[in-house]
Amino acid sequence: AIMATSFEDFLEASDKKTVDLDHRKKLNFNIAKYDHAVEIGKLQYSDLELAKKRAAHIKNKVINNLDKYLVEFEANFIKRGGKVIWAQDAEEALKEISQILKKVSAKSVVKSKSMTSEEINLNKFLEKEKIESIETDLGEYIQQIDGEKPYHIVTPAMHKSKKDVSDLFHRVFGIPEDSSPEDITLFVREKMRKKFLSADVGITGCNFLVSDLGAVSVTENEGNALMSMAFPKVHIALAGIEKIIPSLKDLDLFWPLLSTHGTGQNLTVYNSVITGPKQAGETDGPEEMYVILIDNGRTELLAQPVQRSALGCIRCGACLNGCPVYKNIGGHSYGSVYSGPIGSVITPHFKGMDEFKHLSFASTLCGKCTEVCPVKIDLHNLLLANRKDSVAKGYNTKAEGISMYFWKTGMLKRSKMEKGGANLKNFMLKQFFKKAWGERREMPKIAPKSFNQLWLESKGIF
Repeated sequence: AIMATSFEDFLEASDKKTVDLDHRKKLNFNIAKYDHAVEIGKLQYSDLELAKKRAAHIKNKVINNLDKYLVEFEANFIKRGGKVIWAQDAEEALKEISQILKKVSAKSVVKSKSMTSEEINLNKFLEKEKIESIETDLGEYIQQIDGEKPYHIVTPAMHKSKKDVSDLFHRVFGIPEDSSPEDITLFVREKMRKKFLSADVGITGCNFLVSDLGAVSVTENEGNALMSMAFPKVHIALAGIEKIIPSLKDLDLFWPLLSTHGTGQNLTVYNSVITGPKQAGETDGPEEMYVILIDNGRTELLAQPVQRSALGCIRCGACLNGCPVYKNIGGHSYGSVYSGPIGSVITPHFKGMDEFKHLSFASTLCGKCTEVCPVKIDLHNLLLANRKDSVAKGYNTKAEGISMYFWKTGMLKRSKMEKGGANLKNFMLKQFFKKAWGERREMPKIAPKSFNQLWLESKGIF
């Protein structure tokens, strides 16, 4: 996979992907399947707009009172024997995980799908620590054995076809080349069952932290997260500090919104609410349970008066599926854990505006992301806010500043815009902006007469 780490790498990666017609065909085919399912899923609502407004209101209330809800969650979770660890960044989170694993002499870990674990690069860390770490979600497992990062925040292997997956399993495990998805699933299930039974520690993500109950809510389709929590003696849940919702009753609103916009289901297959380690008289569950609350740039985003609303994201992936840029360049080109419109809004604050400001410019501003968001995040306007901030901080080049100055001067006054005529403008575009649209596109030709001139002539005014 092409992983970008800077503006130049992003341009190179996206340039290669946009002309890879096979890649685009697979991605558009898979997204179309989701789009169709989502349209049907939305039919379960009598008033979807009202549900979205309520969810947005709850999320905004939480963001504006995050300290209160986090402390309430911690107090309630501790009451039932759970342990809460606060991690400022990836380094702190990994150090705390390492200490827990050493304490129980862990040799193997089973992991359920977690974007937060990708954020802190947990698999690479565990590899260095000589601890076996197995992704138990089928999509994540496919990506793990192929040595790739997740491609999409909901569907990690969205860019792969059935044949790509069967070829991969044939190459890695020697199973028949023409294995069907059912054959592969049964093969993986057999391997995973053994791993669940022998693992020392289970690590999961978290979809929602329920404040009033002190509970972790995990939503999944395969039951692998459930088994990652139930079998090992120790369960570690990784959660970004923004994952809070006030009350258990709010799940009634958020679970269907997440499933409908993520995969088109009325409800995700498995929805677990975990309130801590197993209690006296209970036969299942871990003996110890930890929740690691991870900041890792979130308070930097929280400090932004406008962009902080992006912390309301419930990671459904709808904005990725709707985005024309994502559909063409794919998930890996972004060079960040979170891709698509939401990734372009939050990554510059998580990872640094100077290095990742270009993601906010990689957008058509068509507004599709805002339209499909189940918690009404004003994504396309937040991208504009990021652009404004990057310029205010001086991260734009001198050439950009000069060209924007002349563009603004021309756009503010019709007489200035008309100056020079079409020939001079075409000469300037050819000489100075030839590569502005990349190697494969030609700059447009300015017409001899502007629309304004033609309109005036048609009215006999000019």
